[in-house]
Amino acid sequence: MGHHLETTGNGKIKINRANRGQMRFRALMIGTLIFTIIGFFLLDYQGLELGPAIIGTLDNLKTMFLTPQFNQVTFGTAMWQVLVTLSLAFLSTIIGAVISLFLAFGTAMNLSKPWLSMTIKTFITVIRAVPTVLWVLIFAIAAGLGSIAAVIGMLFHSVAYLVKAYSEAFEEIDAGKIEALRATGSSYSHILFQVVLPETKSYLIAWTFLRFETNFGIAVAMGAAAGAGGIGYELFMSSTFYYDMHEVGMITYLILIVAILLELVANRLKQAA
Repeated sequence: MGHHLETTGNGKIKINRANRGQMRFRALMIGTLIFTIIGFFLLDYQGLELGPAIIGTLDNLKTMFLTPQFNQVTFGTAMWQVLVTLSLAFLSTIIGAVISLFLAFGTAMNLSKPWLSMTIKTFITVIRAVPTVLWVLIFAIAAGLGSIAAVIGMLFHSVAYLVKAYSEAFEEIDAGKIEALRATGSSYSHILFQVVLPETKSYLIAWTFLRFETNFGIAVAMGAAAGAGGIGYELFMSSTFYYDMHEVGMITYLILIVAILLELVANRLKQAA
């Protein structure tokens, strides 16, 4: 274990050791498998009747996806709530992108001092390690459950995500171009706007829109978990309060259509960039 065989040109067998990254990945996969197996044994199966549960689940899925319809809300109301959810996702993404851009300049090793880069990387790693839902609940203590806590929570995680993505894109720039401008006495801002941003704009757009798609999904969940409103709240009410599987299916289809449209727009933006 930790080795792999490789045949050389003269027919000899060469044994290569797995590098540290490969060893960590293997350990992670083994640990995930172990915890998954342990999790199945720790579940409480008392009172679970597997046969009726499977039949009931299939019946609900049939109702949801084969006979979807609006009952408690109208189509117009549902579309308005989708716009609310998109607005929450857009607001947290665009503010996060602006903040992340400036932080990424200080995070990229080829554009910043080592101590500053490591400080920012440590800070965003801590933020990224905390799930978005938990950030929302933390800010809900001060701001109360609602759209404000949801936006701030998504903003925090968006910044941590985008700073890493942006800085890695900046670090991939050809060092020779940056050194050439420095040799000619170009200012720091001139380097950023003449080389860094033009060279990486397609990556920045792609990563930003990917985060927007992610935030849309999170905003749907926060509509129910944090009372942020939007289509997620309507989905929560239909599934738990009214228990209307027809409407749950219709809302699910609506969310799916919006997600597909966002993916199509993202592909167009990547091609245009």
